[in-house]
Amino acid sequence: MAATDGRRVLSIARALGAGLRRVMAVLRRQPRSAVQAAGLLGGALASGVAGAAPTLPEDRADAMLHVYEGGGLKAYGPAFLVRKKLGENLSLSANYYVDIVSNASIDVVTTASPYKETRNEYIFAADYVVRDATLSVSTSHSKEPDYIADATSVDVAQEVFGGMTTLSLGFTRAEDKVGRKNDGFFDHAVHWRYRLGLTQILSPTWLASVNWEAVADDGFLGSPYRVARAFGAAVPERNPRTRSSRAIKFRVLGEVKPGHAVRAEYRYFWDNWQIKAHTTELGYSRHIDELWLVDWYGRYYTQGKALFYSDNATSATTYLSRNRQLATFKSMSLGAKMAYTLKRVPGSYDLKLNVAVERISFKFSDFTDIRTGQAYKHDANVVQVFLTANF
Repeated sequence: MAATDGRRVLSIARALGAGLRRVMAVLRRQPRSAVQAAGLLGGALASGVAGAAPTLPEDRADAMLHVYEGGGLKAYGPAFLVRKKLGENLSLSANYYVDIVSNASIDVVTTASPYKETRNEYIFAADYVVRDATLSVSTSHSKEPDYIADATSVDVAQEVFGGMTTLSLGFTRAEDKVGRKNDGFFDHAVHWRYRLGLTQILSPTWLASVNWEAVADDGFLGSPYRVARAFGAAVPERNPRTRSSRAIKFRVLGEVKPGHAVRAEYRYFWDNWQIKAHTTELGYSRHIDELWLVDWYGRYYTQGKALFYSDNATSATTYLSRNRQLATFKSMSLGAKMAYTLKRVPGSYDLKLNVAVERISFKFSDFTDIRTGQAYKHDANVVQVFLTANF
């Protein structure tokens, strides 16, 4: 049995660190006066905020252990990141990520047998600064027994109006090979992602951003193991082979008083499978003293079902899925991120211990646990512990 269904869930665990890195990638390009508060919101990775004009990311090394457990799925493993500048304009980085997965989720235990597998991912990236622009290129390769994913991304960020405004655009092309145990690889999928963003400094202590993304998918977009239900019987899942989606995200953040900062985010997602989703997140960050930095946040997500989703179909249709990720559901997350400076040598290096924890509750409206006959719900816990050295 593959981890195709669990792959979406595992992305939640990775979002903790990835979200921070994306925030900081934007903030590094802002004048220092405007991001002093935003640096607080960057939490464990906030030390990377740089001065005015586009600057390369700091030289750094990270070692992390991550754990996700909930709904019968457990994933854990290490991750490593190394970044190094070469001269004044070029920075290179390499990232290695491992997911060791034990899956006994409701889909697995009701239609097949629990399984274990390992996924390895490698990411190489380069950032190049020229005048007021930053060019970023990255490539990644992910492999598990029955799924291989490759992606290449190009992003450009250009500062205008004296650095008060940053325009960014990006493109990613990804290709997946889809397999099935005992059958080998039998199909593929191709994904195109287009990004456009605007970050505006509103005042010396506040900034706002808006980001838009369009995604087009083509190929095998389901799971070769998942089954649907029709008239109470298990039948093969049938998904469309194309999908296009859009998403727009607004964010505002700033310092409310020295050492205290807040942020608010809203994201709207829609696609041609008729899924519409809303995500709202509020965060608060503060320095406890010179050594401690703490972030707290809450996130609320709600989603409507896909056109062809059915818990138990009572009519014949061209497409049919019982993927609970396409069902009507909502989730609530509460989390905290803490960074403690273990050692700091001004002008030389600093070493930080970072801990991030998140509790997520999922409630499905039209996905039934066939073992109990009740609407399905479950909780999940995400934990990340990592050491960061900036040098």
